[in-house]
Amino acid sequence: MADRSGKFAGEDPFEIVRTWMAEATEAEINDPNAIALSTVDADGLPNARMVLLKDVESDGQGDGAFVFYTNYGSQKGRELDASGKAAFVMHWKSLRRQIRVRGTVTREDGEAADAYFASRSLKSRLGAWASDQSAPLSSRAALVAEVAKVTATRGTNPDRPPFWGGFRISPVEIEFWADGDFRLHDRFRWSRISRNDPWEIDRLNP
Repeated sequence: MADRSGKFAGEDPFEIVRTWMAEATEAEINDPNAIALSTVDADGLPNARMVLLKDVESDGQGDGAFVFYTNYGSQKGRELDASGKAAFVMHWKSLRRQIRVRGTVTREDGEAADAYFASRSLKSRLGAWASDQSAPLSSRAALVAEVAKVTATRGTNPDRPPFWGGFRISPVEIEFWADGDFRLHDRFRWSRISRNDPWEIDRLNP
């Protein structure tokens, strides 16, 4: 067992993530739940973009998942469906910490996705219907016109679009990183072969 203590202590990595995110909520000015999500295209060329992590699921026994929402027809949605794998990093400059995650991906397109969509502002829900995410757009005026059209047809309580929902990342690797003096950073990697296997914890060189 790695010699963990302080901010790294705990037997459930998802609870450590939640603790760090709670601390980041107090320290970060904007979007403490932002993650840099990485996928790969059909040629293996990586793509990265910022999205917002909306849930950290945990069963309290060391298993869980990370959930975010998007348009399934977007570039990232298509790449996630094709590969079934993803990685992301959360970085909090104010805390001088980051978390890296790699894992397998499945869709969340049931009741949880419906509930989250319903919790969004009306304009965001209408925007989800109007945007053909990642596709070429002739002008902003065309997008505004599409929003107006959707508003007229979908009303004030639109259902979740069939092309919009969540992705759940089930990690096989989670790394916790904290800045150290003279670049002697602290790094702890939790890894497992599959979600049915126990976690192994290693301290890594900075």
